[in-house]
Amino acid sequence: MAVWLRLIAASVFLAGVSLDVLAEEKSSTDRAREALAQQGDDESETAQLEEVFQAAEKRYSMLKSGGKSLSYSFSYSYTSDSRIDLEVVNNVIRNLDVNPTATHSMTNSFSFAYGILNNVTISTNIPLSTRYDTTRELSVTDFGDISLGLRWQPFAYVPGRPTITVNSSLSTKTGVSPYEINPQRRLSTGSGTYSFSTGVNASKVLDPVVVFGSVNAGYSFEQNGLNQVRGGRVLKAVHNGQSFSFSGGFSYSLSYDTSLSISTNVSYNTATNLYFTDGTNAETQDSASGSMNMSLGIRVDPTTIINTSFGFGLTEDASDFNLGFSLPINIGAWTW
Repeated sequence: MAVWLRLIAASVFLAGVSLDVLAEEKSSTDRAREALAQQGDDESETAQLEEVFQAAEKRYSMLKSGGKSLSYSFSYSYTSDSRIDLEVVNNVIRNLDVNPTATHSMTNSFSFAYGILNNVTISTNIPLSTRYDTTRELSVTDFGDISLGLRWQPFAYVPGRPTITVNSSLSTKTGVSPYEINPQRRLSTGSGTYSFSTGVNASKVLDPVVVFGSVNAGYSFEQNGLNQVRGGRVLKAVHNGQSFSFSGGFSYSLSYDTSLSISTNVSYNTATNLYFTDGTNAETQDSASGSMNMSLGIRVDPTTIINTSFGFGLTEDASDFNLGFSLPINIGAWTW
């Protein structure tokens, strides 16, 4: 058990769920070295492994008071669908045709985190998105929705017990809103509304793997003052539904320099309400989506692990597949 724990402590790296995780890698490496040098009993090594895991994964990690981290990540997703073009004249369908369509989305994100206390970390994420629609030949490059986050570890670490953290985040509407453009001429890069989410995350060491899971809930605030033409009516307000999600998986150390993570995510969104200037309103149906993600972390030097990921959708509402990679940015005082 001691050998496995020393190996996994040096290379456990969980991905696909975090942007600022890699920026904390230098701290993780220092702790990993301590774990490899640990000569105490198994309980002490388990505690050291848990600390390394916390420092290597955003939703479970804590920076020390005054600590900073900066990271960069890139993601690409592909979504395909079929559109039916038809015209109805005198109850007769004409010009029936089925056209395939696809949307390519690429996002470059920078994430910065700062430790207020040893068990409280604040963070911000700034995305730059590029989207391209093959059917309409539309493209856009603009900022996405900037978010602010807070993570809190309410209980001190106890060897052998799960580590629990609480996270909250506020997403702004800095991206191009889908409710303020002509969708036939331009694509959006944001949600168009402010939203707030909170959740609970847990992780536990089960030699020789680390298992993890989280439950989250989100709420979108109503957006008023709109003036978008939709189907002959003018949209004046929109209220997106609530969202609920669950994710879970495990991380396994293949060697000192490589680690493998597998996780799944399931989300459920309630109906969205659209309000028009003529006093009418429309409501969309509830939706659910699921995806499977795999990630490989490779150590390229003593302080840097580059993480590559691949995922695919399990439902129609999810992306067909997505690719990504992330790495920490070590620039002087930005991270230690």
